Amino acid sequence: MIIYLAGNNAKGRQVNLYLQRQGGTLSKAEEVNILESFYYADDLITSLIPHLRHFMLDSGAFTFFTQGKHVDWDEYVSRYIEYIKQNKVRLYIELDIDSLIGYDKVKKIRKRLEHEIGYPPIPVWHKSRGKEDFLRMCDEYDYVAIGGIVSKEIRLQDYKYFPWFIKEAHKRGAKIHGLGFTNLSGLKYYHFDSVDSSSWTTGNRFGKIYTFNGEDLVITDKPPGTRVKARETAIRNFTEWVKFTKYAEKNL
Repeated sequence: MIIYLAGNNAKGRQVNLYLQRQGGTLSKAEEVNILESFYYADDLITSLIPHLRHFMLDSGAFTFFTQGKHVDWDEYVSRYIEYIKQNKVRLYIELDIDSLIGYDKVKKIRKRLEHEIGYPPIPVWHKSRGKEDFLRMCDEYDYVAIGGIVSKEIRLQDYKYFPWFIKEAHKRGAKIHGLGFTNLSGLKYYHFDSVDSSSWTTGNRFGKIYTFNGEDLVITDKPPGTRVKARETAIRNFTEWVKFTKYAEKNL
């Protein structure tokens, strides 16, 4: 399983700090998997794309909308397409903004992406699309994703259906990505081909320290009444998660 490190907190800077701690060479970037949002992509993360082990790009369209900005969707899609082409991004996610513009419009944008870029995006299934749409996606695309995990559209009690989705995708020759799937115990039980997680960022937010013990990530809470050192906690947790992703790619 490929685990992409996600989150909106300057991942380019974290990768840079990681490289510095590992000797400062770009070759060490080949140990790192990143899922970046187009909304947050800066020059630093863009410069690192060719050197990362695995890279996946999300459209960031929903984030852009929720920031209260006026959205010209045609113009936004044009910029997304240009970024993908300029940076030779192989794995990129469609604009799964059904709730904003409707699924029919989403499918039209999907076709535009496929036509202008020359290869398809990763379509993202939502519960509102229905079971048959998921099966159709798996028949038509080599890589699909399940969305709605972060937003709780898919609740914890719905996780029991993941094996069916994974089995059906694989039966039809498609890989499947769990978008925003951060459940550590679930990673060993639900055999997605890939997932992305921002859990490594919780150290700074909630005072948690991660340690990779060779098979699992062990979480240590900061002692009551103390504060973590933000910079040191961020790079430590990032480093321990990189170790875990290397283990997961071979063993999960």
